Amino acid sequence: MTAEFIAVHQVAEPQGAPSATDFAFVPGEMPEPGPGTALVENVYLSVDPYMRECMNGVWGLHRPLEGRSIGRVLVSEDPRLVVGDLVFHRQGWRTHAVVTGDEARVLPRAEGVPLSAYLSVLGGTGLSAYVALTRIARFQEGESLFISAAAGGVGTAAGQLARILGAGRVIGSAGSAAKVRHLTEDLGFDAAFDYHDGPVVDLLRAAAPDGVDVCLENVGGDHLEAAIDVVRENGRIVWCGAVSTYNNPDEPPAAPRNLYEVVGKSIRLEGFLVRKYPHLQEEMESVLTPHIRSGRLVPDETVADGFGNVVDAFLGMLRGENTGKMIVRTAAA
Repeated sequence: MTAEFIAVHQVAEPQGAPSATDFAFVPGEMPEPGPGTALVENVYLSVDPYMRECMNGVWGLHRPLEGRSIGRVLVSEDPRLVVGDLVFHRQGWRTHAVVTGDEARVLPRAEGVPLSAYLSVLGGTGLSAYVALTRIARFQEGESLFISAAAGGVGTAAGQLARILGAGRVIGSAGSAAKVRHLTEDLGFDAAFDYHDGPVVDLLRAAAPDGVDVCLENVGGDHLEAAIDVVRENGRIVWCGAVSTYNNPDEPPAAPRNLYEVVGKSIRLEGFLVRKYPHLQEEMESVLTPHIRSGRLVPDETVADGFGNVVDAFLGMLRGENTGKMIVRTAAA
């Protein structure tokens, strides 16, 4: 057991891109569990794009931050949580947390499934991809799919899930030539492009000359405009995120110049929040776990080691330094 308790606090609201000076590592007394609670030592922490939005007016300053986490129960005063259990909870950005059985979910120990997968393809990113394709897009066998920010956590999960669902063609955008190769050589994408190489709409037209049936949009701005341009008549655009706008929360993004094509092409454009779909967690796990075991679905992850690297991992994720899901390993599992 790590003897020291440390939490990360936000100490300033960023204007534009956040920096390490917006955070502080704050030591304190080890929390003690009371009746109906348990002390857990966090072993994995998730850092996610949505957290950038939380930094301006949501999280608040000078207190531990929120985030998906996996921890090991060290001491328990709750009969639902047994010492040694590995649990999912949302008290991240700290070395230890006190949780109740209502706040923590005991994770199954599935052979062939790495524990970190419950923060990636079996976590919020995987659930986002699963909801986007199976519920919002109602993706069908043989259809084609374009994914923006395809080398991130949601994108890599969605591309592989589309293959499992029988996609006819999967195309992705990414931020470097190395990520493009990763998508096509390692994750089974049919085509991918580096969005730095020219206007996104031109790059997507070249990759999908016949258009696509579904777009999973994670970027906004020129990527959304390109999606509207290339999606076929009666196609669907699922809007999951807009990472291109997160550093400028006070500046509304310009509407796509071709927005009226949503009407002209009878496109369905629908956004969603994954937190409204917790009831699909068990269904998703039952569908995806066999594919993880078989190797058909890869938990694509970038893992940073050490609690002291959580801020750097978060900032690096926002700069696109990860492939797949960015996770911080803080203790031995």
